[in-house]
Amino acid sequence: MQKILGNKLTIFIFVLPGILLFSLMLLAPIVLSGYYSFTETMGPGTKITMVGWDNYRNLLFHDPRFWISLRNALLLGLGFIFIQHPLCILFALLLDRIGGKGEKAFRTIFFIPCVISVVVISKMWLSILDPSFGVFNKFLTSIGLGSLNHAWLADPNTALWSLLLILIWSGFGWGLLYYYAGVKGIPEDMYEAARLDGASGIKLHWNITIPLLSPVITVQVTLAIVMALKQMEGVYLTTGGGPGDATQFLGVYLYSKAFTANEYGYANAISIMFVIICLIASYISNKITSRNSVEY
Repeated sequence: MQKILGNKLTIFIFVLPGILLFSLMLLAPIVLSGYYSFTETMGPGTKITMVGWDNYRNLLFHDPRFWISLRNALLLGLGFIFIQHPLCILFALLLDRIGGKGEKAFRTIFFIPCVISVVVISKMWLSILDPSFGVFNKFLTSIGLGSLNHAWLADPNTALWSLLLILIWSGFGWGLLYYYAGVKGIPEDMYEAARLDGASGIKLHWNITIPLLSPVITVQVTLAIVMALKQMEGVYLTTGGGPGDATQFLGVYLYSKAFTANEYGYANAISIMFVIICLIASYISNKITSRNSVEY
């Protein structure tokens, strides 16, 4: 076996299928998309006119919808990191403390939204926030706050925040699962040693749990940024980017340019910018979160 694995030709034959698959499924589409981003065309098979950097110039300097989409994605990423993730860590610690059948039951309940179709979740929230018969407005009325009744997803002032709430809620189970696994992987003797030194409560978790969860936090922050940038289905099925451009996201904007406006070249320029932004954001987040990484 050592002789076979030491042969460079054998190693190349083994990795070749993976290289071909990676090239065909990832590299080739990116290269093709890069080519189309320098053109003006309605799609493959239609007339192609080379326009050079015009698509990128228009995108960066003359397209406010692109910057609105990027701003909304940034707000969602911040919501994931500073609202969803702290709650996930808190509930992971609570689940670990509960133990027994209760731990298993609540773990399943919290993960249920993650196995439900995006279509079902979107329709559910549209019904809950419906201005006429929605449960949320009826609840406000029942507790004497009927004056706050609102068309939450139809008003530009509240649509984005309502949508961010929906997206943060729907992804809560995945974040909880990662942090729960991280908490379970922390040796109990770490806590016992800290207690002997007088640490307890918030101080205990701040000095032990959070530093030891740093590898998980690094991965989760990177995933949160990428997920925020590539968000599409939930937005498209609830608001479609409206009202106006209040809830516009990069994925929805790219889709509308490619398949509604038939500006295929411009849409590919958006997709290339999307890849570049994802790479830059992932690099920065990894640098920031891994700086204080702790191993045990």
